[in-house]
Amino acid sequence: MNSYLDIHPEVAEALAGNGPVVALESTIISHGMPYPQNVETALRVEQTIRDAGAVPATIAVIGGRLKAGLSADEIEYFGKKGRRIAKASRRDLALLCARGEDGATTVTTTMMIAHMAGIRIFATGGIGGVHRGAETTMDISADLEELAQTPVMVICAGAKSILDLGLTLEYLETKGVPVLGYQTSELPAFYTRHSGFSVDYRVETPAELAKVLHTSGQLSLKGGILVTNPIPEAYSMPKEVIDAAIDQAIRESREQGIKGKDTTPFLLARVAELTGGDSLASNIELVLNNARLAARTAIEFAKY
Repeated sequence: MNSYLDIHPEVAEALAGNGPVVALESTIISHGMPYPQNVETALRVEQTIRDAGAVPATIAVIGGRLKAGLSADEIEYFGKKGRRIAKASRRDLALLCARGEDGATTVTTTMMIAHMAGIRIFATGGIGGVHRGAETTMDISADLEELAQTPVMVICAGAKSILDLGLTLEYLETKGVPVLGYQTSELPAFYTRHSGFSVDYRVETPAELAKVLHTSGQLSLKGGILVTNPIPEAYSMPKEVIDAAIDQAIRESREQGIKGKDTTPFLLARVAELTGGDSLASNIELVLNNARLAARTAIEFAKY
């Protein structure tokens, strides 16, 4: 057991009994939306997983401790502190733990801590990827590297549509990460169901997803599996509307000199403003949709 890792009793009990557990990130609480909507959404996502028959494990760094599972009070703390909490990627973990500080886990660090705790399935909104213009900026999310080396299944609504989706898929292919489409052959693009790009394989049921994850473990493959689950039709935004908002947000970020880890939070917040809040509503619904699929997959995986 990692000496810096604390596993919530509810999560520990489920893992000890080979029960279904779903990891959740904490950046969506601190950086994804304003308070109190962030806390309400986090608790709602956890309850959605419980209602489906699995145990949620929201992951974070608090006081230098790696947390696999948070209490309601800890979620409230994260929500209130918001962007004052550092966004923690792989490069940040040792420093945060050494200093006894807080950190909001990204896809990368949620995968890492979930793997330390023995959790194999993780639900999130969308993964990071290759940013537009990366051929000159080299701005590529650490999420892609983590998917290449950490054996966790990540269920998301595709890569965030603020990214270069074609290059993101090429990068994942180079790293040997399978990209599965849940009941779709087309890569969903976060706010919208359509991107014009194809996934590697179409998968129809949670049982099939669980079997792929189990087989990957049996083969001792070291990397993760990316499952792309389209946003529900009722909440999908028109591609031309979201593309126009993203293009404007990207122009503004370049004009303001925003770079690195500040880029994604700025773009998502600006897109929400430009769409009159519609993108934020879509964001919440797609996370809930991914949580439901992750819970159903975890239940099937627990049968092995």
